[in-house]
Amino acid sequence: MIDAALLWVLVGGFLEPLWVIGLKKYNDTHNLAWGAFAVVLMIVSPGCLTFAMQGMSVGVAYAIWTGIGAVMTVISGVVLYKERLDRLKILFIFMVIVGVAGLELSSEVVL
Repeated sequence: MIDAALLWVLVGGFLEPLWVIGLKKYNDTHNLAWGAFAVVLMIVSPGCLTFAMQGMSVGVAYAIWTGIGAVMTVISGVVLYKERLDRLKILFIFMVIVGVAGLELSSEVVL
């Protein structure tokens, strides 16, 4: 079962690329709704990280949060904006995932 801290950091990490997409949409359209969407998620995503840090170490929580955000933002760029994904990028994404998983597996979650 996933503990609350891990759940918070996962939710926050998956919200991270959403505000980036909202910011890109605002930049492209100048639609204030996209800007507001981005700003709200810029507050909510780190808020989730704050809750996660109550039950896990700061370094591990931040690594998971930024790792998910980085990987999902790259994937979003490829899917939504047809950005190029080559073998080297795939290798580095894999390295981020392995590093974050390794940090989580090697840490003690404090409840």
